[in-house]
Amino acid sequence: MARAHGLITGWLVVTWLLPGHVAADERAVRPGLVVHLVDLAQVQSCELAVAKAEVERVFEVAGVEITWAGDPIPVPSSVAAQAGFQPHVVLFVEDASEPADRTDIAGSASRETGRARVFRNRILAEAKNHQTEPTVVLGRVMAHEIGHLLLPPNSHSTHGIMQAAIDVVVPFVENFGGDVERDDEFAAELMRRYGIPDDVVAALRSVSRSFRGWGARADVTRALTDGETIQLRDRALEVQYRPGHSPSDTLFWDPERAMLICGDHLIAHISSNPLISRPLDRRQGEGVAGKDDSGPSAKAEMLRRPQALVAYIESLRRTRELDAEILLPGHGEPITNHRELIDERFALHRRRAERIEGLIRERSSTPYELAQEIWGNVAVTQAFLTLSEVIGHVDLLINAGRVREVSDDAGVLRFEATGQGGELAIPEPVAIGNRASDGG
Repeated sequence: MARAHGLITGWLVVTWLLPGHVAADERAVRPGLVVHLVDLAQVQSCELAVAKAEVERVFEVAGVEITWAGDPIPVPSSVAAQAGFQPHVVLFVEDASEPADRTDIAGSASRETGRARVFRNRILAEAKNHQTEPTVVLGRVMAHEIGHLLLPPNSHSTHGIMQAAIDVVVPFVENFGGDVERDDEFAAELMRRYGIPDDVVAALRSVSRSFRGWGARADVTRALTDGETIQLRDRALEVQYRPGHSPSDTLFWDPERAMLICGDHLIAHISSNPLISRPLDRRQGEGVAGKDDSGPSAKAEMLRRPQALVAYIESLRRTRELDAEILLPGHGEPITNHRELIDERFALHRRRAERIEGLIRERSSTPYELAQEIWGNVAVTQAFLTLSEVIGHVDLLINAGRVREVSDDAGVLRFEATGQGGELAIPEPVAIGNRASDGG
């Protein structure tokens, strides 16, 4: 998670420093920043060199080249007010006048003046408490405060690194431990009701618990809403909430550059799996994440689970309408033919739904039996993924009136064909100016 936040912050810094329109032959040029370092704490030269090297390392990851300078100190000015490719900032290294054991604030920055301060004595005390190399910590705090000067307004929390998330997922992020346990309970109930044996359910829950160490709760400092605009220096990104692959999928659309940052929403070489999940919203009286443990039961949440594939198809339809020239996915190569690719995904889901309908017509089946028929042993090793695929396509069939859900004597849910029904809610390919399909 820390690595992900570092990359996002670095991307914001580079975007902010780069000119708005960069010629193709200039894209390899790295933006630069001149840092006027004023050492009021008289740090030993060897220690200061280590700290400066750490600053350079952090900004190198972000694609920014640091140039160090001393006197003369520039006239106070915000970075935003400076013209030219290499803005100047001033960084003071000093000892805080308050007691050194007050380590809650290690530095400060003023975007209006282009000046930042780091407090060496507080940093040394904090590094000692955590048994961490103090010169490296000093360098990271220096880089952090420089970042305060570079990032535009509202893109960084006033206390620590900004934690942004789409509004619907904020309760989950802030109550990670409790909500992940509820996710597991929901998944276990779902798997049992749809015919997966108890031993498989127990094994998958054990695996899920082992993964929890890779995550942690966070305080969200900025809740994003669908359709709002994140304003950077030379570009604006529109937040686009596109649930389906996950219930909180969030994309970022740059209309000026016809570029969409799409994560796992659309991947060229593989179809994203619309995962079944419990509802993210909290109805009044059913508990609020982070407040109490009186949330709805797994059975209650299963009854009102979102239809993941139905939502995903609608999200893909909205993405198809964008006049995008390039999509940047979370895996694989950039996508330059998104409409053609989305049409292929629609056709894939139509074929799969019709295949599942054919199997149900042959005999009434549980989702687990259908998954085994289609994927064999993969339905055991990846039970929840394949179950999500089956249920997602059966949702389409139920909505069309072609299939119904029934419960057997053991309470296991099965599907049976109705022998009637309408069209599947999957868009047909439509020519709406796709550059790839139009040959343009």
